[in-house]
Amino acid sequence: MRLITKLVHPDVKTITGPTLTRRAARGIVLRDRSILLLFTERYNDFSFPGGGIAEGEDLIDGLRRELEEETGASNVRVQRDYGYIEEIRPHWRPGFALMNMTSHFFFCDIDPELRATQMEDYETANGMRPIWVGIDEAIAHNRGVMLRREASMGLSIQRETFMLEEIVTDLAKAA
Repeated sequence: MRLITKLVHPDVKTITGPTLTRRAARGIVLRDRSILLLFTERYNDFSFPGGGIAEGEDLIDGLRRELEEETGASNVRVQRDYGYIEEIRPHWRPGFALMNMTSHFFFCDIDPELRATQMEDYETANGMRPIWVGIDEAIAHNRGVMLRREASMGLSIQRETFMLEEIVTDLAKAA
């Protein structure tokens, strides 16, 4: 799998200190110029469905699990890997100053109908919901949030917006 980019969150002042390492798998599900994303009210942003992979869990198995839980997707078919992003960002857990997040992205197909989600409590509390949205609309929305530096802005918006823009660039090349 190719390294797409390395990102350092703007709030990181130094890349030294106790660091939590985390792996994640994220799905890219497209239908024409629409993409299946998660909108989170708390952060007012769009993000890719997917999330943390447990120690010893296979990336693809974890991706399928996350897509089913967060979007209600069924019959998840992983088509191909897109690449991964290495990211250093601040971390809130006691004992850690930083998080080193590796996000693996995969193109996926799913059945047309979404079932009920099985969000974790914190995801429900944050107002997270799956939504089909125009990819350009999602980029413009996230860019606006970053430009305004909204107080509620989450830590992942930089990574998510970067990836959305990468996909648009690749789609234009393929056209």
